Amino acid sequence: MKIAGAFIELGKRILLHSLFWLVVLLFFTFFFGFEGASFKTIIIFSAFFLPVTIGTTYVFIYRLIPNYLISKRYLSFTLYTLAAFLISASYITISAFYGIFLTIGYGYQENFPLTKSLIYILISVYLVVAIASAFSLLKYNYSAAAKNEELKNRILEAQLKLKDQELQYLKMQIHPHFLFNTLNTIYGLSLSNHIQTSEMILQLSELLDYILYQTKKPLVKLEDEINHIKNYIDLEKKRFRDTLKIDFECDLIPPDMEIAPMLLLPFVENSFKHGRDSRGELQIHIKLKIHDGHLEFEISNSKSSNMGEGSDGIGLQNIKRRLDILYPENHELKIENTEYRFKVDLKLCNLKDPVNVA
Repeated sequence: MKIAGAFIELGKRILLHSLFWLVVLLFFTFFFGFEGASFKTIIIFSAFFLPVTIGTTYVFIYRLIPNYLISKRYLSFTLYTLAAFLISASYITISAFYGIFLTIGYGYQENFPLTKSLIYILISVYLVVAIASAFSLLKYNYSAAAKNEELKNRILEAQLKLKDQELQYLKMQIHPHFLFNTLNTIYGLSLSNHIQTSEMILQLSELLDYILYQTKKPLVKLEDEINHIKNYIDLEKKRFRDTLKIDFECDLIPPDMEIAPMLLLPFVENSFKHGRDSRGELQIHIKLKIHDGHLEFEISNSKSSNMGEGSDGIGLQNIKRRLDILYPENHELKIENTEYRFKVDLKLCNLKDPVNVA
């Protein structure tokens, strides 16, 4: 099948080239003749210039242009072009004299068709070469542009796949990290047979459903994300009891506003994990504001002075990377890590039309 297709394509090219050179022969016949000369005389004389025209043209379009001009070897292209012109000009001159001789031999001494000068013949031949070379150059440029566009699309597709793989990897890191701390909370209460253990297991079940199923979506409703944050806070309240002081201010959430899943919850989880001060108490302040499709999320927690600057942990590092991938131009993240306080200020823009969410 491939061989047959190749032969068909070759046949089309041969037919197309044959038609082109037939047109060129008619062009020469029109410009090299004069009134009173027969068509046979003119076409015989014109045919002498066809081989050198074909040879020169093919040298340009198959050798000089692709090997030197396209590859930007301009000096070599110039030198070979001059050589091609000199050689072809010699052959054109010889063809003209042979044309005169053979035409005279046919008995057309009185009405010989060479009424144009040799320079005019050279110009006519090189005009055909120039036109064919120009079309060939346009074809090369179009082909190169198409290949570059295809290459760009392939690179973009590969980058999108890599980003998607990286996002999946980051989610796999976030989920076990989050679950590990939540299960520790339930385990601590189960040791004392606390009556709220079953309620916490139910809440954890809802969180697991959110993590395992909802986070597979590129976007979730912001309202769902906030509800699961509140669910998580309820779990932690049962663990910290009187040692926890938490404030959560939240504006009214538009029902159609969406966000990438598990984007805010790790900030809250990080505050609970690293937020104990030197007295064993934990103070957390959360504020969420929404206006004109923009979201401002602020969370701060107390910390012990010996906690150092590494309290952001792997969870926040992953979130930073996810923000860079999902909202490269539409987010602003500020982290303040002082001796006794850790604060995160996140701003997300254009939540109705996020960039590169996948």
